[in-house]
Amino acid sequence: MANGSRRTTAVATGALVLLGALASCGTGDGTAGGAPRPPASAARTVVDSPRGAVPSDADGAADGRSPTAAGHPDRPVSRCRTAELSAAVGRMDPGAGQRNLPVVLTNVSSRTCTLYGHPGAAFVDAAGERLGRDPKRAPGDPATVTLAPGASAWAGLRYASPGVSGARAATPAALLVTPPDERDPLKVPWRAGAVPVSGNASSVFLTVLEPGTGP
Repeated sequence: MANGSRRTTAVATGALVLLGALASCGTGDGTAGGAPRPPASAARTVVDSPRGAVPSDADGAADGRSPTAAGHPDRPVSRCRTAELSAAVGRMDPGAGQRNLPVVLTNVSSRTCTLYGHPGAAFVDAAGERLGRDPKRAPGDPATVTLAPGASAWAGLRYASPGVSGARAATPAALLVTPPDERDPLKVPWRAGAVPVSGNASSVFLTVLEPGTGP
């Protein structure tokens, strides 16, 4: 065979081998493949959220953001704290040997709060020592009193006049008033004269709180 013919045969054979090699290349399963698959780490899905369809990573986290609820729930109203109140003793209403005075709690805070039940109370002298026994709770049906800022509730403080009952009396310097379910009292100067502190008919009573500043 001439040298030119042998070179032509060799080139043709080489071309056939190259084509066979290319045909055997595929996607890993022996078939000819198209575009390569993206890596699994690049997979995305869609999470339905209040913001609408949001693309997310394969683990379901919506681009690191979590959906938020529409609006904000109202903060529940809670009881009035001592620091949110002021206390006062109203005008005496004497009658039939009894002395009756309203003990008034006023909401001085900027939020609405509630009072329920009886306040606590104690008479003290100038040194802060208690005079007599603490007032007793008078029977009554308690109800929640809701106080908007500036609103008041009152409880009735009553006792027999010492001049009529014959009980031993003393004149307090102040009345300590403790709001329901609180520990810290409010100190109110006492200007209503002597109160019974021992002996017969020396009990002092407090009624449940109700809206307003007195009867």
